[in-house]
Amino acid sequence: MEEFHKVRRLPPYVFEQVNRLKATARAAGADIIDLGMGNPDLPTPQSIVDKLCEVVRDPRTHRYSTSKGIPGLRRAQAHYYARRFGVKLNPDTEVVATLGSKEGFANMAQAITAPGDVVLCPNPTYPIHAFGFLMAGGVIRSISVEPDERFFAPLERAVKHSIPKPIALILNYPSNPTAHVATLDFYKDVIAFARKHDIIVLSDLAYSEIYFGDEQPPSVLQVDGAKDIAVEFTSMSKTFSMPGWRIGFAVGNERLIAALARVKSYLDYGAFTPIQVAATQALNGDGSDIEEVRSIYHKRRDVLIESFGKAGWDITPPEATMFAWAKVPEAYQSMGSLEFSKLLVEKADIAVAPGIGFGEQGDDYVRIALVENEHRIRQAGRNLKRFLASAEHGPDNIVSLNAHR
Repeated sequence: MEEFHKVRRLPPYVFEQVNRLKATARAAGADIIDLGMGNPDLPTPQSIVDKLCEVVRDPRTHRYSTSKGIPGLRRAQAHYYARRFGVKLNPDTEVVATLGSKEGFANMAQAITAPGDVVLCPNPTYPIHAFGFLMAGGVIRSISVEPDERFFAPLERAVKHSIPKPIALILNYPSNPTAHVATLDFYKDVIAFARKHDIIVLSDLAYSEIYFGDEQPPSVLQVDGAKDIAVEFTSMSKTFSMPGWRIGFAVGNERLIAALARVKSYLDYGAFTPIQVAATQALNGDGSDIEEVRSIYHKRRDVLIESFGKAGWDITPPEATMFAWAKVPEAYQSMGSLEFSKLLVEKADIAVAPGIGFGEQGDDYVRIALVENEHRIRQAGRNLKRFLASAEHGPDNIVSLNAHR
């Protein structure tokens, strides 16, 4: 039977191939160390859980909520932006609560995209950045993910040669999957370019609080005039270890926020009210929960870099995010990221995300998520060391760890 039109526009979900291997290996008794999906393993802070439990006992909160978010939650997000970035937002017209940043991006694409519209998107990048627009009938033109001088030449070519002219530019810093971090000066140049060419800027800032140096990742809205053309998406999933709660935000340009809110009003009634109230408390907190999460990921990053390095796989330490973007070891580069990822599951009991799943420019890399504790990451390093040592004698001599059990 022929696939539906929008489904046909989507490529095979490459991550599912690794997931099937994982499930098969676990069913056979393998202890798979899963560093694939960016699914935080840390518990949601107890104070947030307690607030949810308190509010859920009130039956009045069990009714339909509001798709754009309850007023207190929108005010809390505006206050967060004021504290963290020095950006003033009107909670009534410049803030919308979303069901995570992923839903926000997808519905913004529905709101602003006409069939055939061209959107500039980094490659590699988080899949929804491209496929939200593809499902809405748009056309993706790939640009560089590097937040430096290499970023702008493809933009100039896109504006000059794309017919029709691009309507939007997607940013994602700190980047998933590459962990690149942008500077405020870079954002200033992007906003100047976008204003000159009348292009909307959509910034995904989901990892703003997961950083490991002294410099805090900035918001594109800190640039003067950015709100004239830009909307930024954030998420509570990583910052507060609330992935399953599905709370995020879109903030910025009033016209774009109104368009998103209107689309959402036809599609959902917003998150469960007790979740929104608990999220409000989290945003109004003293920041200690955020600092603890950041510290844990920092330690895990250091353990990953050390243990994998000792095993023979040197990985550049990420400056931010909960991911390492690791180049496939030279001996395996010819097989591509998907086949290498499968090999790690089969022979080393380690699951990672193949870079090809984030765009064809990612096929020399895999993404490693810091979603296991330090002990498990060290165990992965030992597994990797045995795997790489056996592989030194040729592919035919690679022995699965299960052979030693």
